[in-house]
Amino acid sequence: MPSSPPFRTGFVNIIGRPNAGKSTLMNALVGERMSIITHKPQTTRHRIIGILTGENFQMVFSDTPGYVKSPSYKMHNAMNKFVEGTVEDADLMLFVFDLTEELEDDNPVIEVLKKVEVPIVLVLNKKDLVADQRAEDVTGWWKKRIKVADSIAISALKGNEAKGLLEKIVAYLPEGDPYYPTDQLTDRPERFFISEIIREKIMMLYTDEIPYSTEVSIESFQDSTTTKGEKIARIQATIYVMRETQKAIILGKGGAAIKKLGTHARGDIERFLQTKVFLELTVKVRDNWRDDENALQRFGYM
Repeated sequence: MPSSPPFRTGFVNIIGRPNAGKSTLMNALVGERMSIITHKPQTTRHRIIGILTGENFQMVFSDTPGYVKSPSYKMHNAMNKFVEGTVEDADLMLFVFDLTEELEDDNPVIEVLKKVEVPIVLVLNKKDLVADQRAEDVTGWWKKRIKVADSIAISALKGNEAKGLLEKIVAYLPEGDPYYPTDQLTDRPERFFISEIIREKIMMLYTDEIPYSTEVSIESFQDSTTTKGEKIARIQATIYVMRETQKAIILGKGGAAIKKLGTHARGDIERFLQTKVFLELTVKVRDNWRDDENALQRFGYM
C-alpha cells in the first residue's frame, strides 16, 4: 500500500497594499468570512488569523492591514507594525498585488519583502480586469526586485483559482503537527468579529471621513433567554468618533441613521452567531483617538 503523504503545517502570512484583495483572498481560501470587505482602503486594521485544516495539512493564514505608505497617525504606524511583524513568524508569505495598480519603485512593501527569508508566492489579483500580458509583465517586474519562489494570477473575488493556490501553498509548508485543533477557524474571540461587522456597516453606510474616524468597542455580550424560552444574545456596543459633528452624522436626524446601521449590523451578527440578537448602539466622542496611545491600546492596536 502506498504511504500517506506527510502532514504539513505552517503560518501563511498575507501582505500587500491597501485594497489589493488580501481579505477577499483569505476568506476564499479559508471558506469562511473571517475578514470584513469593502471597496474602501484600510478596511482591515488588525492582524486576523484564519485556520484551514485538511487531511494532510493545516494552514494558519494571517490577514494584515494594507501597508500605509505615508502614515498620518499612530494608528497607521501600529497597522504597519502588524505587517512588519508577519515577516518574523511566517513559514510562507503570500504577497498580493492588484494587477490594476501602478508599479512603483518606492512601494513600501518592497523593503518589507526584502527582509523575508521564507519563500514568497506572488499572488496577482484581479486578473479578470486586465489582459493576460499584464500578468506576465508584472511578474517579471517583481522578480527583479524581490525573491519570488512562485507566482499565480487569480481573481480572489470569483475564487476560481483558489484550489491551484492551495496546492502551491501545501507544497511549501514544512512537515509537522497541527498548531490548532482541527475544528478551530480562528484565534479571535466572537467579540472581535462582532465589532468588525459593525465597523463594516459603518464603512458601507457612511461617507467621507466618518468610516476612518470611528472605532467600535463591545462593552457587553451576554447570552440570555426570553420569556418565551428563546435564546438571544444581548450586545451593547459603543461607536467612538473624534468630534461632536461626527457623532451627529452617525446618529442621523431623529436617530434614523444609527437605527439603519443597527438593523444592517444585527442581521449579519445573527447569521454569524446563529441566534437572535438584541443590539444596542451608543456613540461617544473621544478626541483624536487615532493618536492616543491609551485609546489605541484599548482598541487592540498596541
